[in-house]
Amino acid sequence: MATQTVLAEDMARQRLRKEGGAWLRSRREAAGLSQRELAERVEVGYYTFVSQIEAGRGRIPAERYSIWANALDMNARDFVRNIMSYYEPSTYEILFGETGQP
Repeated sequence: MATQTVLAEDMARQRLRKEGGAWLRSRREAAGLSQRELAERVEVGYYTFVSQIEAGRGRIPAERYSIWANALDMNARDFVRNIMSYYEPSTYEILFGETGQP
């Protein structure tokens, strides 16, 4: 039974990462940036890193949230609140008293 719970949690986490990646892609496109341009702005060196994040196969390190927010022309608090809903849904719910994306 415990194995099923872990698998379900992993699947839910992966689904949220993909949704978060889609949200990031929409923000990048709204800012008129290519993956390569965003990679340059956030100083990651490889646009494939942005591609991986958008595909849900990785996440942005928390210490880089402000850099990403700036690169996407977003308020840092708004960026963090949104990304946290995908990356840390339990913490998001505790802080904001709501489930799901803002």
